[in-house]
Amino acid sequence: MKNKNIAMLGTGFISDFYTNTLHSLRSGDRVVLAYSRSEERAGDFAKKWGVPHHTNSLEEAVNHPEVDTVIIGLPNNLHFDAVKAAAKAGKAVLCTKPLGRTAGEAKEMLEAVEEAGVFNGYLEDLVYTHKTLKALNSVKNGALGDILWVRSRETHPGPHSDWFWTKELSGGGAIVDMGCHCIEIARNFIGKDIKPIEVMCWADTQVKPIEAEDHGIGLVKYENGAIGQFEVSWNFRGGMDLRDEVSGVEGTIRMDHFLRTGFDMFTAVGEGGYVAEKAETDKGWLFPVGDEIGALGYDNMFHNMFESIDKDEIPMEDFYDGYVVNSIIDACYLSVKSKQWEPIKLDIWKGRTGVDKINALKEYDSDHYLIKKEQLPNGTTKLILKEKKSGKIIQKEL
Repeated sequence: MKNKNIAMLGTGFISDFYTNTLHSLRSGDRVVLAYSRSEERAGDFAKKWGVPHHTNSLEEAVNHPEVDTVIIGLPNNLHFDAVKAAAKAGKAVLCTKPLGRTAGEAKEMLEAVEEAGVFNGYLEDLVYTHKTLKALNSVKNGALGDILWVRSRETHPGPHSDWFWTKELSGGGAIVDMGCHCIEIARNFIGKDIKPIEVMCWADTQVKPIEAEDHGIGLVKYENGAIGQFEVSWNFRGGMDLRDEVSGVEGTIRMDHFLRTGFDMFTAVGEGGYVAEKAETDKGWLFPVGDEIGALGYDNMFHNMFESIDKDEIPMEDFYDGYVVNSIIDACYLSVKSKQWEPIKLDIWKGRTGVDKINALKEYDSDHYLIKKEQLPNGTTKLILKEKKSGKIIQKEL
């Protein structure tokens, strides 16, 4: 295990979270340089976190001799140049979500790190939450059978900084900001080797005075027939709501990650400080989060990234995943305009092709398929069956 000396590119909200995660662990991994376009912000961040070096020069940051790992926590429009610079410098590069504003940007970033031969990690934290990893392990072990449907929801009152709300800088609204989380969560459960083929998406600007969408709902259809569903909004009142549901042929999983975590508090006078990300008030009923770093998956994410660097392995999430997500989002925005199913264009596909549709037919006996079996209040068992030869649906009680 080699300690990582990190250049943190960006000094805003997400870089605070990342640095807090890294410096809260009893390890030698440390941010040794802080970069911001503002010299003052870089200095303030360095002082806050005990970082020995700071600069407002991107080239100086990625080429600093003490730095071996670059973490990008910059606004979306700055990812492209930062990735190119880090790849050119030959440094391991980890980038926050979304990878690009478009699939075209993401593809160029993927090609840049692959041509340079540098480690690349896509910082999609919500697939690394403790609940999600445990659920993924259950799915991998076959507890739910084939996955048919995944719904992922992220809603809150809106992001922290002005650039999020400016379409040219962010690449879009709630879909590119939060749909990227939901889409990748569904990919992990359905199988990242299963090709997403088309999308149907609705989005609108319902409340906020902005050009981008503040609310979006989408369906992503996969080659095997599975469906990923996302719900995202910047108009939700009451904090941040993160929920996932996974439905398989043999079982179901439901997860609440934020807002409803079993920690409720009422105060008439106020909490007197930070409650949780996107909390709208510090009075009344509050929903604090006991371990925000763990609840959002940052600890597992960086552990996986650094272990993968040490072992020269591909991490759970890399730039290729970010490219696939951006490609799905591009199709979502096309569907919003066309109001119909739109194909997903993937110039690069590393998964399987020609995958068969999920077949969950169950035989009851040599003449019938079983549709449903249930216990009735009178103690009998009802069977709904389909006759193989005639196709007729019948029922019988045992």
